[in-house]
Amino acid sequence: MAIARALITRPDVVFADEPTGALDISTGRTVLELLREIVDDVGQTVLMVTHDPVAASFADAVLLLADGRVIDVLHRPSAETVATRLAGLGA
Repeated sequence: MAIARALITRPDVVFADEPTGALDISTGRTVLELLREIVDDVGQTVLMVTHDPVAASFADAVLLLADGRVIDVLHRPSAETVATRLAGLGA
């Protein structure tokens, strides 16, 4: 319901903070597909914050932050690419 309320007015930017965090895998994937669809078909911008590599893989671009700074930008990455890069941050 929260997603429907956020999208009904067709805002220029949809802010999604961990949009799949409290969802099961199937419902989470449905939400990610919906967000991808509103970008591709409606032209809305979605700004998503997530720690989930699978969720991040739905994005056009992933900005990796460390200590408040952008340290890398990944364009249309796979979940594996995001996970590998995230794992490297702790090293």
